Amino acid sequence: MSRLRIGHGYDVHAFGEGRYIVLGGVKIPFDRGLVAHSDGDVLIHSVCDALLGAAALGDIGRHFPDDDDRFAAINSRHLLREVCNLVQRRHYTVVNLDTTLIAEQPRLSPYIGRMVGNVASDLNCPADCVSIKATTTEGLGFAGRVEGLAAHSVVLIESNE
Repeated sequence: MSRLRIGHGYDVHAFGEGRYIVLGGVKIPFDRGLVAHSDGDVLIHSVCDALLGAAALGDIGRHFPDDDDRFAAINSRHLLREVCNLVQRRHYTVVNLDTTLIAEQPRLSPYIGRMVGNVASDLNCPADCVSIKATTTEGLGFAGRVEGLAAHSVVLIESNE
């Protein structure tokens, strides 16, 4: 049996009322917010799903259901730390993480360094093991029409046993 496991995560949220969005635990000024039960951090939600998938632990909704008031407006960094604890209890550590944010607006590059720092801290891994990129859809689809944004994450974990 391999000591390495790969997981993929994806999340999307629509824009709604608000004055900022949260990505990677960083508050980003914008003329709208994200519609969500939690803080709507699509980056962290996709990372959680990637980690849970790699460890064969289901998905984020299984552990933190959106019909549970305990998770209403919760800071997603708390969820990420909980997921990291679940994965570590299974005797896995993060080898590396690669995430792509998909958003026509707002411009995300000025915030990526802080996002990397937050996510690396929550995963208990060096910042050089975390890659976060941003791209647009060249005006195509829901992201191109600035109706929302999405994130894909791929994570590699390794067994400690």
